Amino acid sequence: MTEVDPDDLVETESGLKYYDIVEGDGATPEQGQVVEVHYSGWLQEDGTKFDSSVDRGETFSFALGTGGVIAGWDEGVATMKVGGKRQLVIPAELAYGENGRPGIPPGATLIFDIELIDIAE
Repeated sequence: MTEVDPDDLVETESGLKYYDIVEGDGATPEQGQVVEVHYSGWLQEDGTKFDSSVDRGETFSFALGTGGVIAGWDEGVATMKVGGKRQLVIPAELAYGENGRPGIPPGATLIFDIELIDIAE
């Protein structure tokens, strides 16, 4: 997990917080476009890594803004540029809420380092 000073995080109206580790110089995706990312995710509470495409050596693709991923990802990736790397601090209500999921407890705030690799044409 990239160490980010909490004072450097930008907070959106929804409660999502983010910090651009590297600002990309490519295109910004539009809603409905398929984006390709690399990511790693941790529990904010104790720093436990629960998932990582980087560790698997396989990128992950999804259609932006279609509900195929947690809301925090749809919002956080929407303003990235290709080549950029961003840390997202996602409150439970923009992630898995009070239900949680295997490896993620109910009400958990999640931290993701996400790199926007490409936008499908």
